[in-house]
Amino acid sequence: MSETGRAAVFTGVGNPFDLREYPVPEPRDSDMVVKVTRTNICGSDLHLWRGDTNLAAMGVTHGIILGHEMCGVVARKGSKVRTDSLGKPIKEGDRVSFSYYVPCGRCQPCVRGYPHMCISSIASPVRSCESAPHFLGGFADYYYLKDRQWCFVAPDDVDDSQLAGANCALSQVLYGLERARLGFGETVVVQGAGGLGLFACAVAKSMGASKIIAIDGIQARLDLAKKFGADETINITEMEDRRMRVMTVMQKTGGWGADVVVEVVG
Repeated sequence: MSETGRAAVFTGVGNPFDLREYPVPEPRDSDMVVKVTRTNICGSDLHLWRGDTNLAAMGVTHGIILGHEMCGVVARKGSKVRTDSLGKPIKEGDRVSFSYYVPCGRCQPCVRGYPHMCISSIASPVRSCESAPHFLGGFADYYYLKDRQWCFVAPDDVDDSQLAGANCALSQVLYGLERARLGFGETVVVQGAGGLGLFACAVAKSMGASKIIAIDGIQARLDLAKKFGADETINITEMEDRRMRVMTVMQKTGGWGADVVVEVVG
């Protein structure tokens, strides 16, 4: 493994990314170091970069490594790491997908089964990269994976372009539709056909939705939504009156409307 690795460090709104090199750490007994092979640009990264979310006002003034929709290859694992989070044997060189947040495992949300509400989880993407283990974001050569993060060995037939979004866009849609209790044969309206919306179409179809209607203002996205499982589409630039959109949805669902609405416009 290389002695050092590169990282594109975000130091504040309006500043260019600072390309730095850090020493690649040795993992602790239950941790791993992953060689990043792909990181997508999530809408959340854009919000931070543009300043829509003011980190400085929240007290975050240190350098951070953005990027969390990622995947990679196990470069080095601790001596106690034997399996992934499903009990499958794991070894150096395996391709993996993993959660990007680090819950504490002890607070009230964690104990109640809501680790995404843990303060440690929420703070994970904005941890300082200025001290070891440095590699705490996806826009870098490496990522330091702690034992409290879920990790899964990737199937061989899923390439990195498909795998990178599994820990963010795909998992959010899965969680949301499960919480909404989408049932077999129900109808779904997806408002917004960006990354999340496309995943929503695909997941809803795989869960047995009988009709999926995607709504967006960009025709190319709507065309892609059909490839991801949407049965019908509505282009808001061609139907600007929202009452007409409602009427169209009602007509396309036999007068009943949607059983589940997925709002992913942002």
